[in-house]
Amino acid sequence: MAKQDFYELLGVAKGASLDDVKKAYRKLAMQHHPDKNPGDKTAEAKFRDINEAYDVLKDEQKRAAYDRYGHAAFEQGNGAGAGGGFGFGGFADIFDEMFGDMMGGGGRRGGRSAARGQDLRYNMEITLEESFHGKKAKITVPSSMACESCKGSGGKDGAAPKTCSTCRGAGKVRSQQGFFTIERACPMCQGAGQVISDPCPTCRGQGRTRKEKALEVTIPPGVEEGTRIRLASEGEAGLNGSPPGDLYIFLAIQPHRMFQRDGANLFMRMPVGMTTAALGGEVEVPSIDGTKVKVTIPKGCQHGHRFRLKGKGMTVLRSTARGDFFLEAAVEVPINLTDKQKKLLQDFEKESDRKTYSPETQGFFDRVKEFLDELAK
Repeated sequence: MAKQDFYELLGVAKGASLDDVKKAYRKLAMQHHPDKNPGDKTAEAKFRDINEAYDVLKDEQKRAAYDRYGHAAFEQGNGAGAGGGFGFGGFADIFDEMFGDMMGGGGRRGGRSAARGQDLRYNMEITLEESFHGKKAKITVPSSMACESCKGSGGKDGAAPKTCSTCRGAGKVRSQQGFFTIERACPMCQGAGQVISDPCPTCRGQGRTRKEKALEVTIPPGVEEGTRIRLASEGEAGLNGSPPGDLYIFLAIQPHRMFQRDGANLFMRMPVGMTTAALGGEVEVPSIDGTKVKVTIPKGCQHGHRFRLKGKGMTVLRSTARGDFFLEAAVEVPINLTDKQKKLLQDFEKESDRKTYSPETQGFFDRVKEFLDELAK
């Protein structure tokens, strides 16, 4: 009986792309797999034929030969599908594609890549002024570094690892169980694909040693609490010359004795004497940039009055802009008065009328009078 055309068998056109061939094969392979059709000889034969067709059409050279010579190109045992068996090569490729990542990645494309070194965390505390101006800081980090004796290779005198003879560098081995191909990490090289026959005595074949390293860190102006700075490749060295991890610096801002921060804005409580609050005047306050700022206090300034100084707050990260500086007046009542001062205040009280008091005070006493009048009714 003449063999069916491979393109017709998979249901694709002759010029179909490899992706279309794969999709068609995957659908038919799942449909006619012997596990789904136990005892069905027709499905078994169909499954064998579509595997044979896929094994040819997925390979550029085999496909070119088939397009030119047809089935004759693979007669007399020269190519795919000759002889007995189910030809599981094609199904294994689809299995790799679907489950390769769960099996350690890479499928049949090669061994496991070398394990990257671990990332490190360093906690740094800075002042609010350092957050405003930015700074350069020197830190010492305990870490693993590439072994100087073997240059990170893990082999004595820098000898390079050899390809594992068990898995031939694939990092994994396969075994056939029924219709399925089971893949696991190579027991000889633990999935690395390479082995070190003569380990470096300094690092014992790991390619890294424990050591402290000094680094200079640039803190940009405007950083906030919890800001994270990444130093690429400054983390733990990887095993046997694999890439290092990164170093992450987490910043904490020390509480300030005068300023409170909210984003790019600063806040400060500004004491104002009773006389200055009543008559007006000027108060000089410090700014985060190290200068002094004069604030004009209007006549009759009330406790809690807020002043806004635009552009006098914190630096904005990665910007030339600055936030605002908010001052809250805290009007202070004098204490420890002398007899003369008491007499002056008593005379002031005698000379005062309701117009002298603030609107809030007048409103309060008006409400008290209304309340008492209601109770008297």
